[in-house]
Amino acid sequence: MKRLGLLLILLTLAWQGIKAQDTIILTQDDPVQTANIKNSHSPKKATLLALIPGAGQAYNHKYWKMPIVYAGFGVTTYFAITNGKDYRLYRDAYDYKMGIKTDVSQDAIDESAKYTEDNLITLRDYYRSNMELSWIITAAWYILQIIDANVDAHFFYYDVGDDLTLHVEPQFNPINEVNFGQVNTLGLTLKLNF
Repeated sequence: MKRLGLLLILLTLAWQGIKAQDTIILTQDDPVQTANIKNSHSPKKATLLALIPGAGQAYNHKYWKMPIVYAGFGVTTYFAITNGKDYRLYRDAYDYKMGIKTDVSQDAIDESAKYTEDNLITLRDYYRSNMELSWIITAAWYILQIIDANVDAHFFYYDVGDDLTLHVEPQFNPINEVNFGQVNTLGLTLKLNF
């Protein structure tokens, strides 16, 4: 409980520090001199907010990515919990069959009657490795959504105008005076217009 309270205090302080970075710019064009608040879109702020899954994507106005982030966490956590449950079942079944543990569930007793010791060891190790892999993938998904929020914040003001084009054209160079080789050349021409 103390850790949760400390985490909330740290997140509140970080949020206040981020909010303090907003600047006020007075517009000179307006005769009334109205204040215009410019909220600079910073990658640092997006990264800090991305510590809470989905908050960095919301900060970057990429709301469509939030369900993807939560679905990724849901799927990986589901597999980690399911494989963990099966790992504990076969671990208890093996311990019961070997006489190490006697106070196990009825499911573990049933599984110990179905399989041999070697089969129970194989099943236990299989579900344990799947559980560990699922937790590793969950951690990687968490890091990936932080990186995604940071990269989106870097490209927030990036504008691809109409004057930026890429033309791809095939090119064929027959044998001529300039090309002294004995073969025709075939290739692609890439033209980038700014």
